[in-house]
Amino acid sequence: MAIIVDKVQKKKDIALACKDLFVNNSLKDLTIAKIATNAGISKGSIYDYFQNKEEIVFELLRHMMLEHDEAKECKLKSVTTAKERVKIFAEFFYSDETKELREIYKDFISINLTAPNEHITSFQTECVNRYFNWMCNIIQEGIDKQEIIPKSIDIAKGLFALGEGMFISSSITNTIDDLQKELNQNIETIFSLIEVKK
Repeated sequence: MAIIVDKVQKKKDIALACKDLFVNNSLKDLTIAKIATNAGISKGSIYDYFQNKEEIVFELLRHMMLEHDEAKECKLKSVTTAKERVKIFAEFFYSDETKELREIYKDFISINLTAPNEHITSFQTECVNRYFNWMCNIIQEGIDKQEIIPKSIDIAKGLFALGEGMFISSSITNTIDDLQKELNQNIETIFSLIEVKK
């Protein structure tokens, strides 16, 4: 009797087995042979599940982001103001807890910019929409609680993009010495303009 393999679970297992390899090495330096050895399977078996190493990055990122989102949701529940929630939202870009995820995310951004495909672009669009809506909800809750002015909803997309833009800039230039400090200063400044004056 043939063994039935859960292909979805096997893809996840292979990607997660390679997490340290991807976190600690440049994608361009990795080969399918290295990845297969690290995952404890044959090179041919990798191709049963992935067309290339970029697809493994995509699979790994997908699972790591799900875990990250669950942790972020719990952390967001622990604070009460919109400003605190926005700061927690921005922690992704500098906290020690998300360092490995950021390394994988950098590879994903690189792939998406240099060799996008429909599947990866669709995933990126889905993520951007999900995080943008999440940010809109945070801002709307602040408006509903009369912490911030109603027009604040118009800057939700900008707040969402602020962290990613500064993260990318700090990753490729030497213009931001302390990303956490810079992001939090920007958030403080924005909120000083949109907070309801009591």
